[in-house]
Amino acid sequence: MNQRVRTRRSILKGLAGLPAATGVMATLSSRSAIAQPAPVKVALITPLSGIWAREGELSRKGAQMAIEDVNAQGGIRSMGGAPMQLVVADTGDGPEKAKTAAQRLVSQEPDLVAGSVGQVSAFGLAVTEVTERAGLPWLTWSYADQFTRRGFRYVFKTAIDASAMPAQAVPVILDLAEKATGKRPQTVAIIGDDTPAAQGAIRGFSSVLPQAGVKILFTESFSPPIPDATPIVQRLRGRKPDFIMLLPSSAPDVVQFLQKFAEFRLGIPTVCLGNLIGSPDMRNLLDPKLLDHHMTVVANWPGKRAEDVVARFTARYKEAWMTEGGICSYGDIWILKEALERAGKADREAVAAALRTMDTTEGAARFYLNGRLKFDERGQRVGAGVAIIEWIDGAVKTVYPPEGATAAAIWPRG
Repeated sequence: MNQRVRTRRSILKGLAGLPAATGVMATLSSRSAIAQPAPVKVALITPLSGIWAREGELSRKGAQMAIEDVNAQGGIRSMGGAPMQLVVADTGDGPEKAKTAAQRLVSQEPDLVAGSVGQVSAFGLAVTEVTERAGLPWLTWSYADQFTRRGFRYVFKTAIDASAMPAQAVPVILDLAEKATGKRPQTVAIIGDDTPAAQGAIRGFSSVLPQAGVKILFTESFSPPIPDATPIVQRLRGRKPDFIMLLPSSAPDVVQFLQKFAEFRLGIPTVCLGNLIGSPDMRNLLDPKLLDHHMTVVANWPGKRAEDVVARFTARYKEAWMTEGGICSYGDIWILKEALERAGKADREAVAAALRTMDTTEGAARFYLNGRLKFDERGQRVGAGVAIIEWIDGAVKTVYPPEGATAAAIWPRG
């Protein structure tokens, strides 16, 4: 038999066996698909446009890094290693846009099991009205009291109530001032915008400060963004309080007030509320000298227990440090991962039940103040507290609580 005949017969023999081989390959491929669990979808709704976009971007980075970390460590083990998948939606720049984004998300992602929202309380309140109706478990690190005062069953709040923050923060602030100057402040002016979190904080400070022996000279509210802070600053200059509580919720307002304070040479120590003044971008928006020793009270900030996460975050995203939004969104993904592990299935009701019964000081607990993850019957995290951060030599440092502090506090100057 010549070579041509042998080759022809070999080809025909190979073709004859092709259907069987194809069937084997198809079976193997099918088994592989069955063995690979479907991704479990969780969501982050955050501002990615408008005046809060930068803060929203830092939150998105934190959540995305957490997703990658969870999947790199084996995904959801109780679900056969199912990977987590992040779905991100933009709240835009107003509550109505946030509500629309949430409605679109719920409609377009029917297999979504849970999510997280932060940044602007008014946006989060609108979002959770939608997610509650859908029976979606939703985490928030926003401050507004209303999140846990509406009787909702699927909202879980990791931050302290805005109205409760002053009771924890005021004694620390006054002690710092007395230690630095030898006397406790006697008078204060309170300035804040009309967002729910800021208004809750104003009510809280207005109650706690007089009880601590501090007279409130005046309280001023405005709608963000403020067109011109000059009239308020002139009023401050005329009344000369011992210190100022500055409670805006947008970065442009923080910048304008600090610029005006410098322009009018106010020279009055200022303590803020919220993470905006702690943004690395402030160094690009203001002369660093205007930032030095300004403090702000926050509901969470990366401390010593999260230093490894901060190091990877700053290296990956080329950010100067990790903010409240970054660490909270990172931690929220790990909370949902733990809830999914306990649920053992991608089921909204099962995840919500797991969150309601969660009580741990391990895992994701290290990403939150006081290191415990337990939610009460309202959905409020038990033991939520405050941190105080301060600009020191061009960077933001945690100065309170002591166990998480990365620097010693200095009483802020005007």
